[in-house]
Amino acid sequence: MRDAKGFTLLEILVVVFILSLLAAIVAPKIIGRTDDARIAEAKVQIRNFETALKLFKMDNGFYPDTEQGLAALVEKPATGKIPQNYRDGGYLEQRKLPLDPWKNPYIYISPGLYGDFDILSYGADGKEGGKDKDADITSWDMQR
Repeated sequence: MRDAKGFTLLEILVVVFILSLLAAIVAPKIIGRTDDARIAEAKVQIRNFETALKLFKMDNGFYPDTEQGLAALVEKPATGKIPQNYRDGGYLEQRKLPLDPWKNPYIYISPGLYGDFDILSYGADGKEGGKDKDADITSWDMQR
């Protein structure tokens, strides 16, 4: 029996304890950063929409209206003011309209209250207003 190889129960318990301790220290730091990453992703997507909308306007002389929405960036509008110089393939590289990081559609208003157009995400809670991770992310106030 003395030549038997393997781990003792005590060795396994020590390893499990160490792994649990590491998980307890590292997990809260990683979990807390996911909200920051989602907020940053929403800001990047809003900036991408702004760029695509400016290209749309350069080609067509106007921004899509609220009814046409951001969908006008991936498919030529069939209602409202019809763009005459619409780019083949649309104005978004992915050729599809992304949802915000919380799987909700972005809100687009044109003409906007704060500029030619307004784009916003309602944040983690999906409702207007809120604080911290639930705060709205807007095209007119990207400092947050």
